[in-house]
Amino acid sequence: MASRVRQSGRNEAGSSESFRRDRVYRHSVLVRATHWINLVCMTVLLMSGLQIFNAHPALYWGDRSDFDSPILAIGAERDAAGQGAGVTTVLGRTFDTTGVLGLSGGADIQEPRAFPAWATLPSSQWLAMGRRWHFFFAWIFVVNGAAYLLYGLARGHFRRDFLPSGWDLRHIGRSVWDHLRLRFPRGEEAKRYNVLQKITYLAVVFVLVPLIVLAGLSMSPRIDAGFPWLPALFGGRQSARTVHFVCAFALLGFVAVHIVMVLLSGVWNNMRAMITGWYDLGDPGGDRG
Repeated sequence: MASRVRQSGRNEAGSSESFRRDRVYRHSVLVRATHWINLVCMTVLLMSGLQIFNAHPALYWGDRSDFDSPILAIGAERDAAGQGAGVTTVLGRTFDTTGVLGLSGGADIQEPRAFPAWATLPSSQWLAMGRRWHFFFAWIFVVNGAAYLLYGLARGHFRRDFLPSGWDLRHIGRSVWDHLRLRFPRGEEAKRYNVLQKITYLAVVFVLVPLIVLAGLSMSPRIDAGFPWLPALFGGRQSARTVHFVCAFALLGFVAVHIVMVLLSGVWNNMRAMITGWYDLGDPGGDRG
C-alpha cells in the first residue's frame, strides 16, 4: 500500500463552495494485476478441483484409502421404497444432503454425484478435462503467486503493510469490536490495513497458499518419485489430499468474507482502488466513493 496522496476540489450544483477530497495510491500495478489473475485462477481451480473430487468423493488420512472409516464421504443411497437420497458422512456422522450434495438436480431428474453440475468444471462428469483445467491454471496460480511474493519482499510490501505493530496487537480487541459494529476506518486510519486484515493476509500468503500448493504437489506421482519426502510431510498422499481439500475451502471462506467486507465498506471505492490504484479516504462521516 503506497502513501502517495492526491487532493482534488469540486463544485456542486453551481455553488461556489468546494470541498477537498484526499485519495491515497493504495495498490500498485503489479498488486492489482496479480489480484485479478488470482481471482480467475482460484475460480477455475475450485470448480475443476470439485470435478476431480467427484471421481472419488471421499477423504482419508494416511498413505492409503480407508474405505471403512473415511474422514469425509459424499454419495447417494436408496431407501427401502426405492427413493434416492444424498448422504454426506463427516467423521462418522451422517447427514441428508439431498438436492445439494450426493444427489442433485430437479424433482424429475436427479443425478448421483458428490458436487452438483453447476459447481464443477466442466459441468458434465469428465475427469480428464477437469484435470487439464486444474493443472493448467494451477501453474498460472503458482507463477502469479511467485511474482507477487518476490515483489512484496523486494519492495517491502509485506513488512510495511502486512506486519502488525505492537500497537496493532494491543488494540486487536478494538478492531474486532469495530468490525462487529460494521465501523470501518476513514481518513488517516484508512491509509493502512487494520490489524485483522494484516494477520489474515499474512496467514493466507505465508501459510494457507503455500500449504495448498505443497499438498497439491504431494499428490503428483512425478513429484512423489522425485521428492518422496514431500508427501511424507503430510503423513501420506491421502493426508495431502485431505489437507489440499480443507485448505481449498478455507481459502473459499476467506474470499467470501473478503467480498462481504468489500460490499459493506464501500464497494465502488474498493473496486476503484483495485482497478486504478486510488482509494478515496472520504470524510470522517462516511464513504463518498
